[in-house]
Amino acid sequence: MQEIQYIGEHLGPQRLGQLAIVLAFVAALTSLLSYFMATQRRNNLAESASWQKMGRIAFGLHGTAVFTVIGIIFYVMLQRYYEYQYVWAHVSEDLPLRYIFSAFWEGQEGSFLLWMFWHVVLGGVLIFTAKRWEGPTMAILAGIQLCLVSMILGIYVGLGDDPTRIGINPLLLLRETMDAPLFAQADYVSLIKGKGLNPLLQNYWMTIHPPTLFLGFASTTIPFLFAVAGLWLNDHKGWLKPVLPWALFSGAILGPGILRGGAGAYEALSFGGYWAWDPVENMSLVPWLTLIAGVHTNLIARNTNYSIRSTYIFYILTFLLILYSTFLTRSGVLGETSVHAFTEMGLEWQLVSFIGIFLFLSAILLAFRYKGIPAPKKEEALTSREFWMFIGTLVLLFSALIITASTSLPVYNKIMQYFNPGFEGRVITDPIPHYNKYQIWIAVFISILSGSAQFLRYRAIGGSKRLKKVLQRISISLVLSGIFTYLTSLWISLGTWQYGVLLFTGYFTTFSNLDYLITFMRGNLKASGSVISHIGFGLMIVGIIASGVNQKIVSSNPFVMEGLIQSDDPEGYKKNIILFKDTTTLMNGIKGSTTIMNEIKE
Repeated sequence: MQEIQYIGEHLGPQRLGQLAIVLAFVAALTSLLSYFMATQRRNNLAESASWQKMGRIAFGLHGTAVFTVIGIIFYVMLQRYYEYQYVWAHVSEDLPLRYIFSAFWEGQEGSFLLWMFWHVVLGGVLIFTAKRWEGPTMAILAGIQLCLVSMILGIYVGLGDDPTRIGINPLLLLRETMDAPLFAQADYVSLIKGKGLNPLLQNYWMTIHPPTLFLGFASTTIPFLFAVAGLWLNDHKGWLKPVLPWALFSGAILGPGILRGGAGAYEALSFGGYWAWDPVENMSLVPWLTLIAGVHTNLIARNTNYSIRSTYIFYILTFLLILYSTFLTRSGVLGETSVHAFTEMGLEWQLVSFIGIFLFLSAILLAFRYKGIPAPKKEEALTSREFWMFIGTLVLLFSALIITASTSLPVYNKIMQYFNPGFEGRVITDPIPHYNKYQIWIAVFISILSGSAQFLRYRAIGGSKRLKKVLQRISISLVLSGIFTYLTSLWISLGTWQYGVLLFTGYFTTFSNLDYLITFMRGNLKASGSVISHIGFGLMIVGIIASGVNQKIVSSNPFVMEGLIQSDDPEGYKKNIILFKDTTTLMNGIKGSTTIMNEIKE
């Protein structure tokens, strides 16, 4: 049968893009091997420098190839080349230009490329700043990039009729991904239209949230790199200073990125609150918790040499949790429990292998080096700052474990159903009270520590005179917290006493750290990073209570909805409302109208 000569296809971008993907893979592998040899030959300066130079060149080629792939995908999107499956799936003629970026990272392939993009940028910074740590950190980073590029490689390996596919190529033609009668026509390109971007994602949050979040994800890699490098070189103190700015940067980026995601979900997906304990939200929060724990143990280790082992564990765990969250959101396992998750695309075992490789590497290094990691024999004093900071990190770890365990129930169900097909599975029917009953008290405890531990000194509190002054300042903060909690309760309805306790501790954190900044640090902002962070944490707690607990349903005429919508829950007639197209509906004094969803035409 004669092969069809298709009319109107633009094959140049595909050929160039596939070449760039292969180059990115090969260059990452070359960079990995070169930096590995540079590290292993570090005692021979000339030979090590030669290998390191080759590693830099290879990583530069890798970055150029990644940028090329990204540029090509943007080009075919802007040109509306619907013969490409990725363009057809995410772009349409009426899609505004400002949402092209959103369309790019709507799909799995685009989000992997966004992740790689930030790794290339951060890797470039490492090359210029890491100095003696460049070799081992860049070797591991190149290995991570190798795994990520494999996700978009799109090649088949193996013999027989059922070869194994490695990755999903984002530059496949539509006719290469589906079998339809349409492709029997040579001019099929002129007959197809793009599906376009999901209307719920045509939102400015979708434009600004993913780049920030993925920069946060990518930045957690750097503390992991330094932790592995410290174990690799058997230098357990030298890495603590250069890693701290990276960890602080990562926490400062990932935290707001998560909050933007919650705000976007509230606005675009109608979660009923900016934080609904959605599984995808949960698994972006968990690595941030362990990262913040790592920052605190890093500070302890830098000042006292305590908690070096804990710092290793927290930074390694943070990156592994990023990989685990990637598996949960991209394997399809959360497809029935989260509207955020991607659908299954056949990358499940690749993602599991990704986790397994770096779990095995870090576990082996940590096991072999563990006894050699400095650990003072004398325990921390009960009145010392490092003791209570360490207790706080354990509480953060406990919080992370609780959230991870509950969020991983779909994984548990899949495993159990594999061995027992009749297993019905465990489901969290109402996630908000389920998570809140534990996390409220964790937040209360962390708030108390954030407000009081700042007054302590490393190793000891020092002197009865200072102790008297500390107790005096804390007492003032407690009184102010009580006054403001009462005044706030007159403004909003707290509902339960537990929320009142959380609000009180949020105010306590704010006032005590503000007092410490004025009284003890005398307004020295340069040395007040932790104090300002704790003030921000306290204000966030107050803001969560003010905006979250006081939310209310605005519909005040639910009887009108009877017969128009179906709901088994009487409250459903309040929570859901049909709006008439081009008609204003009054809801508790608020005017609402819609032209998109649930419209009834005249």
